[in-house]
Amino acid sequence: MLYPQDFDVIVVGGGHAGTEAALAAARMGSKTLLLSHNIETLGQMSCNPSIGGIGKGHLVKEVDALGGAMALATDEGGIQFRILNSSKGPAVRATRAQADRVLYKAAIRRMLENQPNLWLFQQAVDDLMIEGDRVVGAVTQVGIQFRSKTVVLTAGTFLDGKIHVGLNNYAAGRAGDPPAVSLSARLKELKLPQGRLKTGTPPRLDGRTIDFSKCIEQPGDGVAGGMSPVMPVFSFMGRLDMHPQQMPCWITHTNERTHDIIRSGFDRSPMFTGKIEGVGPRYCPSVEDKINRFADKDSHQIFLEPEGLTTNEYYPNGISTSLPFDVQYDLVRSMAGLENVHILRPGYAIEYDYFDPRSLKNSFETRQINGLFFAGQINGTTGYEEAAAQGLFAGVNAALQAGAPAAQSAAWGQDTWVPGRNEAYLGVLVDDLITKGVTEPYRMFTSRAEFRLQLREDNADARLTETGRKLGLVDDARWDAFCRKRDAVSRETERLRSIWVSPKNLAASESERVLGKSIEHEYNLADLLRRPNIGYAALMSLDEGRYANRDLPTVAPDVPRETAEGSEAAAAVLAQDVFVAAVIEQVEIAAKYSGYIDRQNDEVERAAHYENLRLPAELDYMQVTALSIEARQRLNKQRPETLGQASRMSGITPATISLLLIHLKKGNFRGFAEKVAA
Repeated sequence: MLYPQDFDVIVVGGGHAGTEAALAAARMGSKTLLLSHNIETLGQMSCNPSIGGIGKGHLVKEVDALGGAMALATDEGGIQFRILNSSKGPAVRATRAQADRVLYKAAIRRMLENQPNLWLFQQAVDDLMIEGDRVVGAVTQVGIQFRSKTVVLTAGTFLDGKIHVGLNNYAAGRAGDPPAVSLSARLKELKLPQGRLKTGTPPRLDGRTIDFSKCIEQPGDGVAGGMSPVMPVFSFMGRLDMHPQQMPCWITHTNERTHDIIRSGFDRSPMFTGKIEGVGPRYCPSVEDKINRFADKDSHQIFLEPEGLTTNEYYPNGISTSLPFDVQYDLVRSMAGLENVHILRPGYAIEYDYFDPRSLKNSFETRQINGLFFAGQINGTTGYEEAAAQGLFAGVNAALQAGAPAAQSAAWGQDTWVPGRNEAYLGVLVDDLITKGVTEPYRMFTSRAEFRLQLREDNADARLTETGRKLGLVDDARWDAFCRKRDAVSRETERLRSIWVSPKNLAASESERVLGKSIEHEYNLADLLRRPNIGYAALMSLDEGRYANRDLPTVAPDVPRETAEGSEAAAAVLAQDVFVAAVIEQVEIAAKYSGYIDRQNDEVERAAHYENLRLPAELDYMQVTALSIEARQRLNKQRPETLGQASRMSGITPATISLLLIHLKKGNFRGFAEKVAA
């Protein structure tokens, strides 16, 4: 049957990539259909019950700055919040939250069901409708044909998925869900370059059978015993009153007996017996891989993470495994506090198909099939956050190709949107995938970004929300909140620059109290704030608060704090506190790191010209005889779109780029020499 309505964008898959892709396309005004094999699992957290972390939290903030769902859903479902690397510089500080699986999934479902221009339909997709070299729709398992201008494929681990527990294995997309075998076979028919990867998950534990008195409690920030008295929010639109009841995590450790038990199962491990062919994630290895690779370690830390407020289930982070169940049973019970634990679900590894992201255009559209976009684990990545960011990105570009009304009305004026490496971690992620490809599941780290001082969590909105508004992603409420914060930061920065203190108007004793020594000449407050040991609050305490900003209140206007507790005004107070803290943080970071940021901006400007210089589509690299055979073969196979992409390809040296530039300047490639000189 041909469905009677056509769509602009079809999204296949309802995980973290699929939900963000569908929401983004619909926000842009595209008529969007989200196809999922089971509507009840939309937004499901298939593995660990947490969002964020180093590099990952940065991606979540960027998705949020562009109007995405993940951060807000985490604020609604988060049962523990922490700032990681809080004692380090702002570039590497990251938010991480434990999430209640039920609350998180419910928040995502509500957003999907209330999003205009978005339709949901429960059916697995078995085939794609292709006419010539263009996708024109999708076909479900019962033969329903849905036509569309573009398709975004976010299949996760479902493509020909196979679960392994010991030497036993069976076909599955994840525990309890069938694999997408027909769709995987169809994609292979299209000659898209593919491979196999694997990931894994630990056994789940019954909290009623854990002896927490033998474990170390790990509370979150903002609660008694936490590392910080301040509880963070994830979304720029988040409020503290969104957070449900908070819960601690717990820490236990493996020991020599644990390691001996694990080693005893190596002969029945699918990893070590060749049953699993796919490569696993380097930075989230299975416990058997850790024991094998780090044989000198006599103990590993294991985090016991609550799965939610209404369940006794715990996720033991650190013992992902595909060992036989009898080995899992013994190894878990060898650890302190878990001697009598009951396993609710066995751990397992899952193998699945992925497709080489180097075969994608920089918009995540496949080179072979026009209108077909890939996002998430199908591109060889691992992690909820990486998937969500890719989903939003692919959804935006699919909507742009389909003629998204919101982007047209906002005069976006471009066929695609591709953030640069200096603009967003999303830009780093996209560029890494399409230029370097993957040999193992890709995970984001702050170390992957060369301009990370600019790509902080705190300024993700300043970097991306204006772009999101132009694309039609950002609604009026978010835009108004952003403008209010942006203007407050600008006003306060200018105010600090305009206030001058000198030995004449600042007593030496007061200067020594706050600054550590008396000042010898005139300074403005912005200059003083640049000093490493001077914080904004201390600076505002000078002369009994003489220089404090009375227009930047610590509570909501006209709401005395003593009357706010327990009242309807409490939410306004909490929201204002978050707002003021965000403004002060931006002002302080900008002051302290201004010199470094200016130097990094200079580097960006110097590199920008060649970075975006588009390479001629008709260029045959095999004819560039000055290049090595290896370089010519790599360039001809991958076909980078810009000189910047070419420079970051594996096996391409700076000398190769210089020789390529010389060749292009000499040749007659549609005015390439003039572009270089411009």
